[in-house]
Amino acid sequence: MSSVSPIQIPSRLPLLLTHEGVLLPGSTMRTSVDSARNLQLVRNRLLKGTSLQSTILGVIPNTPDPASDAQDLPPLHRIGTAALAVQVVGSNWPKPHYTLLITGLCRFQIVQVLKEKPYPIAEVEQLDRLEEFPSTCKMREELGELSEQFYKYAVQLVEMLDMSVPAVAKLRRLLDSLPREALPDILTSIIRTSNKEKLQILDAVSLEERFKMTIPLLVRQIEGLKLLQKTRKPKQDDDKRVIAIRPIRRITHISGTLEDEDEDEDNDDIVMLEKKIQTSSMPEQAHKVCVKEIKRLKKMPQSMPEYALTRNYLELMVELPWNKSTTDRLDIRAARILLDNDHYAMEKLKKRVLEYLAVRQLKNNLKGPILCFVGPPGVGKTSVGRSVAKTLGREFHRIALGGVCDQSDIRGHRRTYVGSMPGRIINGLKTVGVNNPVFLLDEVDKLGKSLQGDPAAALLEVLDPEQNHNFTDHYLNVAFDLSQVLFIATANTTATIPAALLDRMEIIQVPGYTQEEKIEIAHRHLIPKQLEQHGLTPQQIQIPQVTTLDIITRYTREAGVRSLDRKLGAICRAVAVKVAEGQHKDAKLDRSDVTEREGCREHILEDEKPESISDTTDLALPPEMPILIDFHALKDILGPPMYEMEVSQRLSQPGVAIGLAWTPLGGEIMFVEASRMDGEGQLTLTGQLGDVMKESAHLAISWLRSNAKKYQLTNAFGSFDLLDNTDIHLHFPAGAVTKDGPSAGVTIVTCLASLFSGRLVRSDVAMTGEITLRGLVLPVGGIKDKVLAAHRAGLKQVIIPRRNEKDLEGIPGNWDPYCPWKDTA
Repeated sequence: MSSVSPIQIPSRLPLLLTHEGVLLPGSTMRTSVDSARNLQLVRNRLLKGTSLQSTILGVIPNTPDPASDAQDLPPLHRIGTAALAVQVVGSNWPKPHYTLLITGLCRFQIVQVLKEKPYPIAEVEQLDRLEEFPSTCKMREELGELSEQFYKYAVQLVEMLDMSVPAVAKLRRLLDSLPREALPDILTSIIRTSNKEKLQILDAVSLEERFKMTIPLLVRQIEGLKLLQKTRKPKQDDDKRVIAIRPIRRITHISGTLEDEDEDEDNDDIVMLEKKIQTSSMPEQAHKVCVKEIKRLKKMPQSMPEYALTRNYLELMVELPWNKSTTDRLDIRAARILLDNDHYAMEKLKKRVLEYLAVRQLKNNLKGPILCFVGPPGVGKTSVGRSVAKTLGREFHRIALGGVCDQSDIRGHRRTYVGSMPGRIINGLKTVGVNNPVFLLDEVDKLGKSLQGDPAAALLEVLDPEQNHNFTDHYLNVAFDLSQVLFIATANTTATIPAALLDRMEIIQVPGYTQEEKIEIAHRHLIPKQLEQHGLTPQQIQIPQVTTLDIITRYTREAGVRSLDRKLGAICRAVAVKVAEGQHKDAKLDRSDVTEREGCREHILEDEKPESISDTTDLALPPEMPILIDFHALKDILGPPMYEMEVSQRLSQPGVAIGLAWTPLGGEIMFVEASRMDGEGQLTLTGQLGDVMKESAHLAISWLRSNAKKYQLTNAFGSFDLLDNTDIHLHFPAGAVTKDGPSAGVTIVTCLASLFSGRLVRSDVAMTGEITLRGLVLPVGGIKDKVLAAHRAGLKQVIIPRRNEKDLEGIPGNWDPYCPWKDTA
């Protein structure tokens, strides 16, 4: 083997004091640096140095703990190891420290300490040559039998280890490739030795002395391995004998220990599970999978983690309702009565449920429809789903999808994961115990998306009638038929539902309620429910319809009835306090009467008699029943009205108009205000407007400027150029609310026309519609919600685009929005 030129270490080396071990040449060690001296060494030498020599350190084994940070340098060991810093990793927790990966190069001897602070630097003398020791005949002759003996023990030690381990195989190859003179240091760092023994090897500068000291260490390690192998062999034989004997013990029932009893119980459970699989009505494919898994379970030790996973899987497969279903109640007349009793209005929705019942009566194997109820909060979408299940006589299960962002919630986890579970669909079927329930997928428009997948995409298979007969959950890994499940989804808006998912569902709009409908709902459902919840009776409280109307118009402004329900609950709580106080007074008065009849007298001082008489008078006056809730009682209980009719006040000057907007929470009225001032013809828009509404404003001003002469619109200077030396400011109040959408064009035109003509806009009129640059009025959406918002605000007339006339069918016949074209049509 050819030699290489020797590498000389620097004559001056910074000293790293270690107490975690002894580094020998040719070995690698990881050491922690947390003392002040060593930290300064790493920061100033390793982190700032750029040359190779700056990464060479002198590693000195130090018996005292260097973390003590003594002022004086502790006594240093005479011989150390020059090392190369391969890696530096720093951390500040729990205190600043570094972790170094260092490789030993050669031995050195300290000649003189040149510097102690901030870290020690010493003049050193190199003891080993940094070159490959040539395997020449001369070296072999000098060491003779000592080297051969060491090599023989080293090979014997390595071959006693498991050669299938890559590190052991690599070590065996190194024994042949490395020069034998380098092996004592390397093997001493590998075998089990104490720091004291390693320190003795480090001090052995002579190669012959090093061989003599290392051979006993190898022999000791070999003897230890032989003893370990002797003790392991009988134990392995015993294990085999126990495994072979255990089935015999089970058969003969010799053992009566608790462990065997538990095993017998588990065996009984497995036998019962196998019987359930054989008698179940699951499909052939699922049955094959279960039979295969039960065979694996019998051969599996109970201590294996997969045992519990497999058993849970088989129990789920047995409990699933593969062919178990409920019989639908197909009496359409009874269904109509039940739906009418549970919910007022919602005619379109009830009609669709009755249609399904009629077709189901004519055809037995009808696939379940995929319905989606879209409407503002509080209109009863979720409760309608429960009523549909009640009408059909089916089981009902609700799955809340709001905030779900993991597709495994729908499809389940694969059984390769720890803690895997089936998805919500399969888990819901297990809960209800039938394969044709009504599943309510609540808040389907609020599904999220994350790194774990898109649950909306996972729902595509569930909600597709052509695919869900073969739905495969990742946990089950076999197909399950969902075609008989009636899926009902609810959403506040379709804007956030992916188009592919929306295409699979039948959309049924559930708009808000009119005032008349809210009054009926309150007296049919909400008031009786609140009376029952608060322990009151109609003989104790009466809420007239006039009072209910006041609550609807003055204390709530919503599309649904949730706020109305809360207000009624507040009234019932206040009445409950009065009723409870009256009963308490009646009880006191009855006790005083009994006391007088029994002749029990109390000694009362003369000056206290009038007060006692007045107290008795107060006790004799409980509140009159029933308690009537009028407007004054409303003011005392709910406070001053929250919504006053401010429309006429805000439209008392030109340049103000009322528009209508649609939101996921229902329709809203929206004021548009405009003002003009001297300027340079600029248009200012405020109120957190989106890009679409900004474009509508620019369209409106452009159309008005082009038609100013036709409608005699002039600016403050009498010019038909409306922006000549004039600035216009358009504002949409409630500036903290973001606004956008293509339905404000007509309102902006009306507002600006009022501003430039000086004529007031009627205070009982609201409008909606979009315009084009040529003045055409385009249709918009959400007409019923917008009209309901105008109705709630007390507006008498609503102007809508003519092409939205088809949307008037959903509006009650006792009140209609104003349609200017009806007189001329």
